[in-house]
Amino acid sequence: MATSVKMDEGTKSDLEELQAEIRLKVGKQVTQQEILARIVAHAVDSKTDLIDSFRDEMPALDPSEREAFHQGMISSGVKTSESDIDEELYG
Repeated sequence: MATSVKMDEGTKSDLEELQAEIRLKVGKQVTQQEILARIVAHAVDSKTDLIDSFRDEMPALDPSEREAFHQGMISSGVKTSESDIDEELYG
């Protein structure tokens, strides 16, 4: 059973470009329905990535990015409290 899906012109254009590129690189014609089915199957396999793409906040860093961030940190040996930070920021 086929069902229609509404999409904006930009998305439709992207889908058509994908379809053309697949035809050029694979050498066979695939339907837009086949492309969408594979995209959905891939999204189901990586639900977390898809769900996270709808969050407003920053996505979590992968371990290598987190490690790279922490490589540049040093400890001054001084304990800083929230009130110390408030005092510096707001006087």
